[in-house]
Amino acid sequence: MQTEIAFTLPRGYVDAAGAVHREGTMRLATARDEIEPLRDLEVRQNEAYLSILLLARTVTRLGPITDITPGLVEDLFAADFDHLQRLYERINSNGEAVGVLSCPSCAHQFEVDLTEIEDGRLGE
Repeated sequence: MQTEIAFTLPRGYVDAAGAVHREGTMRLATARDEIEPLRDLEVRQNEAYLSILLLARTVTRLGPITDITPGLVEDLFAADFDHLQRLYERINSNGEAVGVLSCPSCAHQFEVDLTEIEDGRLGE
């Protein structure tokens, strides 16, 4: 079972030195990942902050950065934040990220991980 998914951000995170990081990995969420942030005061005051904490817990790498903090997630461009939210939903949705495609030439059917389509790596 694959527990980490590689991703490519549409814009990329710009670090303090001005370097842009687009490649990263996200792991599957655990029950603790989804329960712990509900105790956070900021989440109680603003439910939208839950997404920030969930991504900070499950994104394991962004370029060479492995210490993914809520502050880092807050500094992402909106398009990148949205991309990661959708990826989180897809990979933690009971396998719904798998689809069946048919070859246009021979009509042979095969399964495809649909998370790869959005990240532009289908067929690699």
